[in-house]
Amino acid sequence: MRTSFLDYAMSVIVSRALPDVRDGLKPVHRRILFAMNELGMTPDKPFRKSARIVGDVIGKYHPHGDSAVYETMVRMAQDFSYRYMLVEGHGNFGSVDGDAAAAMRYTEARLSKISMEILRDINKDTIDYQDNYDGNEREPIVLPARFPNLLVNGAAGIAVGMATNIPPHQLGEVIDGVLALSENPEISIPELMEYIPGPDFPTGAAILGRSGIRRAYQTGRGSIIIRANAYIEEQKSGKEMIIVDELPYQVNKARLIEKIAELVREKKIDGITDLRDESDRNGMRIVIEVRKDANANVLLNNLYKQTALQTSFGINMLALVNGRPEVLNLKQCLEYYLEHQIEVIKRRTAFELRKAEARAHILEGLRVALDHLDAVIELIRSSETTDIARNGLMEKFSLSHEQAQAILDMRLQRLTGLERDKIEQEYQELIERIKELKAILASEERVLEIIRQELTELKEKFNDVRRTEITAGDNNIEDEDLIPRENVVITISHHGYIKRMPSDTYRSQRRGGRGIQGMGTNEDDFVEHLFTTSSHHTILFFTNKGKVYRLKAYEIPELKRTAKGIPVINLLQIEKDEEISTVIPVEEYSDDAFLFFLTKQGIAKRTRLSAFTNIRRGGLFAISVREGDELHGVRLTHGNENIIVGTKHGTAIHFHENDVRFMGRTAAGVKAISLEADDEVIGMDITSEDKDVLMVTDNGFGKRTPIQEFRIQNRGGKGLKACTLTERNGELIALRCISDDHDIMVMTIHGVLIRIEAQEISKLGRYAQGVTLIRLGDGEKVSTVAPVEMPEAEEEPVDNEQQSGDIQENMTETPSDLEDDDPLGEE
Repeated sequence: MRTSFLDYAMSVIVSRALPDVRDGLKPVHRRILFAMNELGMTPDKPFRKSARIVGDVIGKYHPHGDSAVYETMVRMAQDFSYRYMLVEGHGNFGSVDGDAAAAMRYTEARLSKISMEILRDINKDTIDYQDNYDGNEREPIVLPARFPNLLVNGAAGIAVGMATNIPPHQLGEVIDGVLALSENPEISIPELMEYIPGPDFPTGAAILGRSGIRRAYQTGRGSIIIRANAYIEEQKSGKEMIIVDELPYQVNKARLIEKIAELVREKKIDGITDLRDESDRNGMRIVIEVRKDANANVLLNNLYKQTALQTSFGINMLALVNGRPEVLNLKQCLEYYLEHQIEVIKRRTAFELRKAEARAHILEGLRVALDHLDAVIELIRSSETTDIARNGLMEKFSLSHEQAQAILDMRLQRLTGLERDKIEQEYQELIERIKELKAILASEERVLEIIRQELTELKEKFNDVRRTEITAGDNNIEDEDLIPRENVVITISHHGYIKRMPSDTYRSQRRGGRGIQGMGTNEDDFVEHLFTTSSHHTILFFTNKGKVYRLKAYEIPELKRTAKGIPVINLLQIEKDEEISTVIPVEEYSDDAFLFFLTKQGIAKRTRLSAFTNIRRGGLFAISVREGDELHGVRLTHGNENIIVGTKHGTAIHFHENDVRFMGRTAAGVKAISLEADDEVIGMDITSEDKDVLMVTDNGFGKRTPIQEFRIQNRGGKGLKACTLTERNGELIALRCISDDHDIMVMTIHGVLIRIEAQEISKLGRYAQGVTLIRLGDGEKVSTVAPVEMPEAEEEPVDNEQQSGDIQENMTETPSDLEDDDPLGEE
């Protein structure tokens, strides 16, 4: 069994499935081309029936099924299968829709012009022959292949235990690569890629990125992403259409359209109103009409993701080298081809030398005869038989058998003076030709010069324009490309439930309103984090233990306004005793961005954002937190910001971030503010002159205080009084910097949320208690405050009685709130 299987495997590998590195052909392709050449089906002759070709190939060289031979010949005649067709077909040879070719009795074929370059000089002893399967015919082992067909037309085949998949390339580029290698044998693969940038498919389309190409060219194996050529066209009505005019290599157009229709029916793709194929003999055109309210770019990205409009092509450059399968890199493919061409040129030159010497030998005999014409004629006349005459010539004039026979065969017209001059001229030309041929055989550089010259001529004759564009960038479509860019609200509860909602879920309301239910929670749970970001941004999650985790915003499930959310542990691998303390949305990891950390005990540190580019799934330590302390918050800065820090007891300190030096990712930090024994940090933010400091207490009171009232101090001090706290307004729960174009979202521990325009919050001094922002029910406390900087939504109507009550309440609060401007009370 072992022996039989290995024999079978090697037969498939060598005799059927893999191409030869020299001519890039499998045996069946080679036999088809050779048989057509033997039948005289050259480009200058009329087309002949395909059945005649198939019958000849089967009968003489390829003892397999007729369908296998015909289908192979059909592929060689398809302009969407071969980059440079080796067979010219007449009739129905199939289509890119997957239609089969007509039966072989209907179609006709002949060799294409470029295939003659593969067969060129085949009769000049340039290649070796072997017996066919029954020993009655001789067939070539390899063809001369005057261009690098293995790379130019590629190859695909499945053998036993191995497979090959070599993409096609542009002829001129591959020839330039061979020429460069012939000039510099030490050329590197990156240097070769300057001439051969990548595959060039017959159907065009685009290759995304160069990393896969580079890997394949260096190792022989790699994967590339091919994307259809599509563009968005706007109609007069304002609707958009996606037009596809080039498909990835080997993609069936009809099946692609069926797949798109199926996705629309199953509602996996939404927004397509019409789908039609407008392709004709002038080219391909698939039209996808987009609904008016749909985003055509997002829809196109979804099509790339879910259909064959984008496919991957696995490159496996496996070919036969001296009868053995080898995985080859780009340079090896060119080197083996160049070696083959050197051998072809040498054998052709040797063949021509033999012919020239044989002809010169004959001419030498004719010259002797012409110099002794009377004696030769006398000898021939006196001889009774041809043999006697031949032997006499050989003895008398020291001629060879061939020379003597040539003299006997010479016509009388050659005895004229003009003909004698022609013989002499031909002889002298042959002597020069022989000298030239010997010089070529003696010099490797002369052989290379001939190869370069002939390749250059071939390039000028057959070169065309590259069809496949190679684009820079990532090879894959990221999930965010399939999601429209939009502002979103993300909430995280105390017990770790997280969800994403569109930012327009909440309409702006007047301050003092009751709010709307923003998140459903259990009785003992409450919302702890609420922030706005883009659906495409990266979200960094920092825990109280000082670790950081990462998610994309779109990876957080989008749920309804009243939904509780899903456990964050389903998305992040946080430990049981970890709680998320702050969340930072990041657009990009620039070198001039920093993260400013602050713990509840007032310890601060700065670290470059670039230190967090590679966050493992299991998280990364961002700061070393001391025992008994927790990470309170993190802010994204640009290295030259002012920071304000607020505490639960209503004090704040304002200092420059440069007071905190750069530290490593796991450093503990330095003191930012000195705290009393039972005090702790409740907020910090980056300040600017056009912003106010928003302070909110747990009883729902809040105010805005100009940042100018907080002078710059050195870090580490006790700070200034920021807010007067009483039993009425409670303890300070949040401190943030806001501007007039902010909306403020305030959420309670029971999930009630109100959205207030910042302009509606009174500007008060440092000693003011604040005004009511949200009316709280029994047992309710404010848990989270988040500024929202985005376009204002439509204002929700408020009935007159409710509005009157709010105004009355605010009027009664104002006098006590204004007892704040006592400059002598400042610390």
